[in-house]
Amino acid sequence: MERSIVVTQQDLGRLHALIEGVAAERNLAAAEALEAELARAQVVAPEEIPADVVTMNSRVRFVDETNGSEREATLVYPQDASAAEGRISILAPIGAALIGLRAGDSIDWPMPNGRSKRLRIVEVLWQPEAAGQFDL
Repeated sequence: MERSIVVTQQDLGRLHALIEGVAAERNLAAAEALEAELARAQVVAPEEIPADVVTMNSRVRFVDETNGSEREATLVYPQDASAAEGRISILAPIGAALIGLRAGDSIDWPMPNGRSKRLRIVEVLWQPEAAGQFDL
């Protein structure tokens, strides 16, 4: 059974615009992976998104169950990505895997090297919508 994800109307619109721009450039694989994720999303108003769902600009703690490592990261648009500052692009394989997941959810996600990672969301540490910030 395919898992479902939840995204806000605002995130969905912005991500579709991003996908169109990226597909027109070069990174077709990343755009296709993100598009496939969004295709199975339940779309809700920003005010209705549960606080434990990973949205754009959310800070999340997750475990890579393939090796046991735990990370904290903020899910951001490509122009805001910074590995040194823990900001993962939505177009990175792990970024596309995180969008729409809830605390406790796990996902097996293919990586560019042909392997896959199993990620589990431990906690959504901060979410813009839960904080009343609907313009991020």
